[in-house]
Amino acid sequence: MKAIVIRETGGPEVLRYESVSVGAPGPDEIRLRQTAINVNFHDTYVRTGLYKTLKLPGIPGLDAVGVVEVVGSAVKHLKVGDRVAYITQAYGAYAEARLIAADRVLPVPDDVDDRTAAATLLRGMTVWMLLSKVHALKAGEVYLVHAAGGGVGRLLCQWATHLGAHVIGTAGNEQKAALGLQSGCKEVILYRQENFAARTRDLTKGRGVAAVFDSVGKDTFSGSLECLAIRGHLINFGQSSGPVEPFAVSRLAEKSNTLSRPLLFHYIEDQAERSEMADQVFKALRSGVIVADIGPQFALRDAAQAHRALELRSNTGSTILIP
Repeated sequence: MKAIVIRETGGPEVLRYESVSVGAPGPDEIRLRQTAINVNFHDTYVRTGLYKTLKLPGIPGLDAVGVVEVVGSAVKHLKVGDRVAYITQAYGAYAEARLIAADRVLPVPDDVDDRTAAATLLRGMTVWMLLSKVHALKAGEVYLVHAAGGGVGRLLCQWATHLGAHVIGTAGNEQKAALGLQSGCKEVILYRQENFAARTRDLTKGRGVAAVFDSVGKDTFSGSLECLAIRGHLINFGQSSGPVEPFAVSRLAEKSNTLSRPLLFHYIEDQAERSEMADQVFKALRSGVIVADIGPQFALRDAAQAHRALELRSNTGSTILIP
């Protein structure tokens, strides 16, 4: 079988297309033939060495969709031919086939195709985590969503708007701003052209917002704090511009603000909770609350090209690798 192997950190060129041995599953494992692999910014952080969470040499990738090829002797709830998806901290998704613990995978409904599931499941579960577990949404609250035209941002705006929030977005260009508006934002601020914190205070008549959902990190963190209302909540769940620099915790006391830095894996460790969150995503897809946005698709061997495209931030939609 073929896989993408990282032997040292660096640029996209370190993603090597190599032959690997998969082997037979253990008693509690399955062998999965993968059909669609999601590409995340997290993968680029692992590749560059910003995240030192993959033992090298190793196969990157957090989530994918596939078909069960072989089941371990102790596995009773799955059979050959089942379509399943997974999200795992064990990495290994950038491959034609893999072994994985049977209790980590989630069934994919018949009416959701593989590429839609790969493009949406991790992002959708992240959004449900943010809106139901990290900050319990209340209808009528005003939120600021950074990168509103991005993959997670669009789903977040769609779902929050459906649940009754008033969403203000930020975007880096007119194209991304249009996507944010299509996804339910009442206004989208072009943060490269104007001070988003000042504009947000203006739009809220000086009150500020109940919550800021910030996946950008370094470049927006300070301004995000400025946007908060008294007792507002800043949720930093990504760092596409780089890690947030240390800051004085006492700054939160100025308006009794709170700060969260959630990681999806900590919310899906429990199998029942993981299944419930996936069900919410598939239900939202089925009802049209959120809309799958499948972006560029690359052959697995072209993973380096996929990373270059992702890091340019010129594409819209989820980037997918096809084995």
